[in-house]
Amino acid sequence: MGSKNDAPTWADQWGGRFKKGAAGSRGNNEKKTVAGNMKAMASESLVKAKAAALVGAQKVKSGTSSGIKWVKDQYQKRASK
Repeated sequence: MGSKNDAPTWADQWGGRFKKGAAGSRGNNEKKTVAGNMKAMASESLVKAKAAALVGAQKVKSGTSSGIKWVKDQYQKRASK
């Protein structure tokens, strides 16, 4: 029987499959890539949502402004009679 130092290590027995960058750890890198892609997509969607909200707010503002002007014009017409 050999000494403890002569015995192969756990990593040697498994052929280094679990070392960083080995074929066995590809799934983890793919998960990071998918998460990165999802984060980029969410960020892009957020930018689009902000733009749509800004356009909607501008429409509300212009519509309110024109409505107030119309009310003022109607009041002026009735007050001048």
